[in-house]
Parts: sequence; C-alpha cells; structure tokens
Amino acid sequence: MKFAFLVYHDVLDQRISSILNEFGIDYYTHWEEVKGKGHSTDAHLGTRPFPGYNCVRMIAFEDESKLQKLIEALEQFNKEVERKDDQIRLFQLPLEKII
Repeated sequence: MKFAFLVYHDVLDQRISSILNEFGIDYYTHWEEVKGKGHSTDAHLGTRPFPGYNCVRMIAFEDESKLQKLIEALEQFNKEVERKDDQIRLFQLPLEKII
C-alpha cells in the first residue's frame, strides 16, 4: 500500500479532478489554499508579490496499479507543460495500515 500527495497550483484543480476520475480514483483528502514554494518554482503565498495558492490531495492506494497509472498520466502532463512552476508534483510514501 502507498500514500501519494499531489501538490499543484490551484488553477489546475479541475484538471486534477479529471485525471483522477479517468482512473476511477474517487477517494482523497483535499487541502485548498495551501501556501508554499518548491525547488526552482515560484512561491504561492496568496499575497500580491506571490499570488495564488497550491492545493494538496492525499490519496491512500490499496491498489497500486491505479497509482502507477496516475504517475504515468502526471509524467505525460508534466512533459507538455512549458513552465516548471505549472507541473504537478507527486510525493509517494509507504502506507503501513488503513483502519
């Protein structure tokens, strides 16, 4: 089992929903208006100098084949994005137990 955290610019929220729906992933925890800055990206702090926010979706995968399909879709999406700042990040972690 695995955890995945998706971190992305808030303007991509509808696109993320479409990708998840495409693979039948209708389970997640969603955080909005998340502030932060990644490696070699613009800060998204919801302020005039650093506008916009990030969103985070946490997804627990019992079926790792769905995670692999999601990873492949995000890699393809990121190849087509012009600005690194607009890429979708996925952080994968082991998941020991779901109760």
